[in-house]
Amino acid sequence: MTRRHRKKWIRDIARQQIERLFELAEAISGVRPELSDRYIYLAKKIGMRHRVRIPAHLKRRMCKHCGKYLVPGRTCRVRLNRNRVVVTCLSCGKQIRYPYHGRNHPSNEKRE
Repeated sequence: MTRRHRKKWIRDIARQQIERLFELAEAISGVRPELSDRYIYLAKKIGMRHRVRIPAHLKRRMCKHCGKYLVPGRTCRVRLNRNRVVVTCLSCGKQIRYPYHGRNHPSNEKRE
């Protein structure tokens, strides 16, 4: 097996492990939140070790500052401001903002 092929194979396995750790964190977050935080920590370490990006939809489920698994209503607060979503971590108070397009946004209107 060539070196390039092996690296791609290892990164693919790392990506699968990251997704599985997020699934486990989701499943256990209600019962043992400290264990779900540990799963997120491990997923982040695997991503850094193998230089694999964590997908955006999963990255939004973790606090970049303290490493907590974010569950709306339990570990984070979600607010909508004009054209962005503001997620506030309840353990460290850090805010994460990302854009969204609502129903009344000009880009969603039909063009004729």
